[in-house]
Amino acid sequence: MKLCDLRSPESIKKRKRVGRGNSSGHGTTSGRGTKGQLSRSGGKSRLGFEGGQMPLQRRLPHLKGFKNTRKKINNIINVWQLEKFKDDSVVDYDFLEKNGLIMKKSNPVKILGNGKLTKKITVKANYFSRSAAAKIEKAGGKVEEI
Repeated sequence: MKLCDLRSPESIKKRKRVGRGNSSGHGTTSGRGTKGQLSRSGGKSRLGFEGGQMPLQRRLPHLKGFKNTRKKINNIINVWQLEKFKDDSVVDYDFLEKNGLIMKKSNPVKILGNGKLTKKITVKANYFSRSAAAKIEKAGGKVEEI
């Protein structure tokens, strides 16, 4: 047993019993004060109620437009990012994820043609732009759509 293993015993505290006579110290009004809405049972106002003042959600302007939740978002990788890999390497989803180029795992991969490529590599991805596919094949690599 170590000093850090010692704990103080749990406190034994009785719960406060209100409304059990004046001699208890919590009789008559049971600690709720006198009169008014909050002294009554069930006397609470709803969440966001500001006492009759125009509520915050009605004071703010209504936002227009919508957000397209079905929009397909791709993990975008440019050709210049593939330049750092060795010759004859196979660049696929797992390889890109291991090297930290994929941001969101559930989204497909799209290769874009920004930059130069001199290495001969095989690239496997969901989508390729025309310029990216041309640059990879010009460098002597292969393009495989998944």
